[in-house]
Amino acid sequence: MRSLRAQLSLTIMLVALVMVALISLLSNLFINRRFEKYVMEQQEKKTSYIVDNISLQYNELTRTWNHDTVYTIGMYALHDGYIIKVRDRESDVVWDAENHDMEQCRQLMEEISWRMDQAGNTGAFVSAEYPLQQGSRTIGTVAIKYYGPFFLTESDFSFLNALNVILLLIGVFSLLISFVIGWVLARRIAHPITKTVEIATQISVGNYALRFEGQTKTKELDHLTSAINNLSEALEKQKQLRKQLTADVAHELRTPIASLGSHLEIMIEGIWAPTPERLQSCYEETMRLGKMAADLARLEESESDNLVLEKTPVCLMELARTVCGNFAGELANKDLTLTIAGDESPLNLDKDKISGVIANLISNAVKYTPKGGHVKVSVRDTERESILIVEDNGTGIPEEEQPFIFERLYRADKSRNRDTGGTGASGGAGIGLAIAKSAVSAHGGTVTVQSRLNSGSRFIVTLPKE
Repeated sequence: MRSLRAQLSLTIMLVALVMVALISLLSNLFINRRFEKYVMEQQEKKTSYIVDNISLQYNELTRTWNHDTVYTIGMYALHDGYIIKVRDRESDVVWDAENHDMEQCRQLMEEISWRMDQAGNTGAFVSAEYPLQQGSRTIGTVAIKYYGPFFLTESDFSFLNALNVILLLIGVFSLLISFVIGWVLARRIAHPITKTVEIATQISVGNYALRFEGQTKTKELDHLTSAINNLSEALEKQKQLRKQLTADVAHELRTPIASLGSHLEIMIEGIWAPTPERLQSCYEETMRLGKMAADLARLEESESDNLVLEKTPVCLMELARTVCGNFAGELANKDLTLTIAGDESPLNLDKDKISGVIANLISNAVKYTPKGGHVKVSVRDTERESILIVEDNGTGIPEEEQPFIFERLYRADKSRNRDTGGTGASGGAGIGLAIAKSAVSAHGGTVTVQSRLNSGSRFIVTLPKE
């Protein structure tokens, strides 16, 4: 298999070769046609010149011909390839080139015929008779024999041969130039592609740190290198998130399992009596593990390709009011105020799943808003979509954390405190927003966040109308 650079170079050279050959062929054909037309026009002018000059050699007063000049004209014409025969008005021969020098005329005819045959032109010697006139009187005739429809002299052939050589040299020079340009262009195109292939190969074996540096100055190649860089960056982030996921799951499981194991071990060894209080503690740790497993199952269900939505006509404003009512106790405990306003926005959606989304966002707002704070829920209705906004004046989210808060088991609080570290209503396990995002995406919508540290957060849910 040839390399891309070799294929591009060969392709450009082949295209250049074909174009040069085509241009040369068409140019040669066009020039030959024009030259043939030019030669035929010159032959007409030559014959007219011969006729006019011979007509001037008759003296009407003395009724005689200037034989010396007629001879000179005839010999010059013979040299140019024209065999002439002059007759007076009584049809008597004044001068005949063939009678004057039969051998020279024969050699001339053979030479011209051979030369035209070698050039691939078919023709034969023809004779045309023209009247010789002075004023309105006819003083005789001249018969001119020449190779028709046209013939080329040695000078003409030399010119055409030189022209063909020039076209050939231009073709060779153009081919060399096209080879250099093709090689440079192929290298310019192939280098970023080859580099991109190398990066993609490294990505396939798990090395996500490589990036394509610089610009190719080619729109499509820049898009390609940008795409591979984005892919590498995204995979690197996913790798980090997987590591974080493993660490988070291990941490979340380690504490209840260690506590449950140590309690059971002590009771089995008889150090502790299995009292109802101690058994209750073990039961709570077991329930904690079960709840985490249930949360993970919910996340898997929400991200499943086979997720089925049970859509019914729902007013988003009424649904938001119902969910907000469930937080009356928590709002009272933290002395928070909650307002809800906006438009009545009817649309078809899965009531349970969107209720979970609203509950998750309000739960986060309540959790991260200090006492005396405020939570605001608003609904906007447009022709094509419904928009739900949940905002608070709480602690906010660091800017560098915002792109990751919708990832499963991601928590901005690295202390992993289950009471304050979670990003969702699912008990602080860090999957609430991931479930919310999956539910909204399943409806064809989007959920985004706008937040400033220590100033509050604003979550925006956009749901399309069908």
